[in-house]
Amino acid sequence: MAKYVYDFTEGNKDLKDLLGGKGANLAEMTNLGLPVPPGFTITSEACRHYLAEGAVPDGLEREVSEHLGAMEKRMGKALGQADDPLLVSVRSGAKFSMPGMMETVLNIGLNDESVHGLAKQAGGNDRFAWDSYRRLIQMFGKTVLGIDGELFEHALESLKGDRQDTDLDAGELQGLVETFKGIVREQTGKDFPADPREQMRLAVMAVFDSWNAPRAILYRRQERIPADLGTAVNIVAMVFGNVGNDSGTGVAFTRDPGSGQQGIYGDYLQNAQGEDVVAGIRNTIPLQELERLDKSSYDELLRIMETLENHYRDLCDIEFTIERGKLWMLQTRVGKRTAAAAFCIATQLVDQGLITLDEAVTRVTGDQLVQLMFPRFDSGTEKKKIAKGMNASPGAAVGKVVFSSARAVELADQGEDVILVRRETNPDDLSGMIAARGILTSRGGKTSHAAVVARGMGKTCVCGAEELEVSIAERRFTAPGDVVVNEGDVISIDGTTGEVFLGEVPVVDSAVVEYFEGREPDDDLVRAVDRIMRRADEVRRLGVRANADTAADAARARRFGGEGIGLCRTEHMFLGERRQLVEDLVLASGDEERQAALDALEPLQKADFVEIFRAMDGQPVTVRLIDPPLHEFLPDIVDLSVKAATGETSDKQRDLLAAVKRLHEENPMLGLRGVRLGLVIPGLFAMQVRAIAQAAKDVPGAKPEIMIPLVAAVQELEAVREEAAGILADLGVDALVGTMIETPRAALTAGQVAEAAQFFSFGTNDLTQMTWGFSRDDVEAAFFSRYLELGIFGVSPFETLDRDGVGRLVRIAVEEGRKARPDLKLGICGEHGGDPDSVHFCHEAGLDYVSCSPFRIPVARLEAGRAAMAECDSDSR
Repeated sequence: MAKYVYDFTEGNKDLKDLLGGKGANLAEMTNLGLPVPPGFTITSEACRHYLAEGAVPDGLEREVSEHLGAMEKRMGKALGQADDPLLVSVRSGAKFSMPGMMETVLNIGLNDESVHGLAKQAGGNDRFAWDSYRRLIQMFGKTVLGIDGELFEHALESLKGDRQDTDLDAGELQGLVETFKGIVREQTGKDFPADPREQMRLAVMAVFDSWNAPRAILYRRQERIPADLGTAVNIVAMVFGNVGNDSGTGVAFTRDPGSGQQGIYGDYLQNAQGEDVVAGIRNTIPLQELERLDKSSYDELLRIMETLENHYRDLCDIEFTIERGKLWMLQTRVGKRTAAAAFCIATQLVDQGLITLDEAVTRVTGDQLVQLMFPRFDSGTEKKKIAKGMNASPGAAVGKVVFSSARAVELADQGEDVILVRRETNPDDLSGMIAARGILTSRGGKTSHAAVVARGMGKTCVCGAEELEVSIAERRFTAPGDVVVNEGDVISIDGTTGEVFLGEVPVVDSAVVEYFEGREPDDDLVRAVDRIMRRADEVRRLGVRANADTAADAARARRFGGEGIGLCRTEHMFLGERRQLVEDLVLASGDEERQAALDALEPLQKADFVEIFRAMDGQPVTVRLIDPPLHEFLPDIVDLSVKAATGETSDKQRDLLAAVKRLHEENPMLGLRGVRLGLVIPGLFAMQVRAIAQAAKDVPGAKPEIMIPLVAAVQELEAVREEAAGILADLGVDALVGTMIETPRAALTAGQVAEAAQFFSFGTNDLTQMTWGFSRDDVEAAFFSRYLELGIFGVSPFETLDRDGVGRLVRIAVEEGRKARPDLKLGICGEHGGDPDSVHFCHEAGLDYVSCSPFRIPVARLEAGRAAMAECDSDSR
């Protein structure tokens, strides 16, 4: 029979799939002998059963009762006992951290009788007991009963006035409890449940349900967390940080999650419960201040932090509570960090001997590297600073001020850059945080909701800018010096320094981009990137090339570590003034006109290739012969038809309209393009091959590779290859001739195609369109967002390679192509070549190289190294 409940003494950190991250780590700390309150975990398997069947699995209630009974025996008190109550928290805890996205309820077990027992337990502290009771009703009402949280907040704010919530006395809090119970009765038609077991049962169901709450779904989509994992539920004996000034709660990091620097980082709040810190509703004090308030607890915390970092061999994020001078550990996890911190911490741990350099490479990602390549503010520009807060998540963000998530999403959908400004964020703000370029709050610290979520997303964030007076209702904020900023005004925020500037501040290249451009590493971050990139290059098997159509792009690709060009798109060379020459070629009425157009194009093509071959200096260059959707190089049929209808056309224009009508296509992306165009227009591909060969003769060491696009049948390839081989032989140039696999038929007949091709390059942009049967240009805006909401896509198939469909075609083509031609060279040149997950697929599928935009080359290099290490790690197990 399945086991659905585990005591903390029964688990460990390796059981995250079953116990979730929080439960597994609570068990691990318990096993390390750290001060963890007693508790137990309901597994994620129980959650999955509940979500699938609509009911908890058989036997769960019995197991919960057994573990609760054991906890009561250990504590010497019963859940909700009137004279000396045991209270518990019910907390979510998925395998992957989802801060604030799912539910937590504290103080389960309080009712009108046990509140007096709690006061007695706390030495007659009535204020503490009634504060705990109002918190239960507030959290339970919002989380479990689905009541609008603003109703409770409004009642609390009305009572407080200009005071802090800690200034409310016992009588006021007792009255607030009655007010809250009235809200529950009015909104649900029922009284607040007084039975402690019923409270616990309903709270567990609410945590299960919260797995599919809209904000949790949105967060999982953003972080690419699988939707079928479910969440565990942790039931933990309550310890109280809101008993008085000898109590409190805090969050600590073993290193700075923003920069990676070693030291003491975190926030502490006296006389408070944990939710007060992460919610950002009261401004915290730095963790170092705890030494002055409670040196004994502070010293013990530092010892525990060192123990945990050495045990987990990584930055740890810790939640703790002090109850009347006694330190309790409520949670630890490997902490979220900024991209800069990730690289610095990884190499620091290598220097400390805690991990190897290979492990350091596996602990950073290509997505993090991209974040480090984003621009930063120009330090040489005059800026009008209006405030400074905490540097919660680095980066430079510029945009229009908005005060609601809905407005952020609305403007972002219109192409506007926005900065979301709030007093503090909460989980309901997630959509706006995703849409915004940056987040600015007037409350909260480095461990507030805004800071933690922004860091996880790599989003620029400044928190706790206390100088700002934010008015959500008036849609404006004020800053010192009578500065008023209204919604729609532009501000710039620096997440590295915490500064806020009025207006738009210019940005410049990041230090990491300057390093890839050739600057020597001269600070800790760039040195860390350099060490990790060098090791990734040493171990990777995949080559990394560039998609580049100009000499400038080719030169940048080499600086960024590119090892050749995997895709040079010749149709891009015919834009601007040259477009007329292609139009003349396509519309030529006879051999003479066609040859004149070809003669005009050939020297231009040769000059282009000479520049590119020189820039690549002996590295291979894969040139794709022209593949234009024909409509891009023809006059607009609508414009010509309008002119004809109004009598504004000459004889030449009427002939032109007739020719365009003859060539007009309803679906140009599936029409006369690629190899078809080369076969239909005699001399076109021959001219290009001749220009490539002549350019190669002029540039010593040039390594051209000629790629035939959009082949679907080997006969197409054979016809073009025969002509190309003759031209290359006549000019005495050695060049590979291959094809782009971008139609499903080419992939499925790869064994035949390989008989005529010396290399395959997978054009996964078109292969994805044709496999799925939709046009990228049309469908992404039309229905992809809905598909993502429904879970049909986990991520856009144009962003990350669809392994099950498109990926299977690639694997078939690799296997059958290599079987027919063992020395077949294999690469990918679709945009997936720079996507981290797709790079791993290319490694697993046995490709020789990936090709991507010059800017993405460092990402592909890093991920190729990580893929090689993952394979070695898998082989060693």
